[in-house]
Amino acid sequence: MKKFLIVGVFMVFSNFLSASPDNKIEKWDFFELSLPGPSNGNPFIGIDFTAEFKQGEKVFQVEGFYDDGGIFKIRFMPDKEGTWTYKTKSNSAELDAKQGQFECIVPSPNNHGPVRVASDYHFAYADKKPYKQIGTTCYAWIHQTEELEEQTLKTLSTSPFNKLRMCVFPKRYEWNENEPRYYPFQGNPPNHWDFSKFNPQFFQHLEKRIGQLRELGIEADIILFHPYDKGHWGFDRMPAEVDDRYLCYIVARLAAFRNVWWSMANEYDFMTEKKESDWDRFFQIVQ
Repeated sequence: MKKFLIVGVFMVFSNFLSASPDNKIEKWDFFELSLPGPSNGNPFIGIDFTAEFKQGEKVFQVEGFYDDGGIFKIRFMPDKEGTWTYKTKSNSAELDAKQGQFECIVPSPNNHGPVRVASDYHFAYADKKPYKQIGTTCYAWIHQTEELEEQTLKTLSTSPFNKLRMCVFPKRYEWNENEPRYYPFQGNPPNHWDFSKFNPQFFQHLEKRIGQLRELGIEADIILFHPYDKGHWGFDRMPAEVDDRYLCYIVARLAAFRNVWWSMANEYDFMTEKKESDWDRFFQIVQ
């Protein structure tokens, strides 16, 4: 029997579209702030970048991230209609004290918000519509050819499934030993990585596929770690500081999708390089 370690926290940020030209964002979609910042050195490390979003007494502190090409981003899902204001904070003058506002409008008919626990034993979307889970698994579907990934989406579009379990890291296992098109870190495959530098192209591709699942009405059950590497790429045995930095980065990028569920690991007890204290720390970082 497979063992799963799943985070029981559903983040309150959502959607794959940035702000519309008139600065109006649907409730449960996301506002994306893109700012040019320092790109010299290593922009993935040493740049603190956050923003405070406010509406009345509601206040959210949101972490930003470096994307690519000198651009830093912050994504935020408003959960209440009306005017929201924001102000950034950073140790970089280029990113600090930027402020503005946007209008949160009524959600469209197919936008029901994120799924949450309802009445202790059930699930429901944020708008109270019941969510009855019919799930499947496609662990390594984002690590295949473009043709196969598109075929997967086409098949899902005519299926009854409304939740998909999928891995972030590539999987090396029986019937799946291909090298992926993109890797999460910069470096030379299969296992010479600069763990201090993420590969934005990998995460942009991941976001694209999660957004497409969302358009199909499918929740993306994101498996953050797994043991199906066996040291081939080394993503199953990264140093603690790399694990932590990876979690902060992926949460900053993906917590804005209303269809994301966080699953800490698949068969976590097979990841012998990790201790119980590591998993406790991972939970706290994601939460």
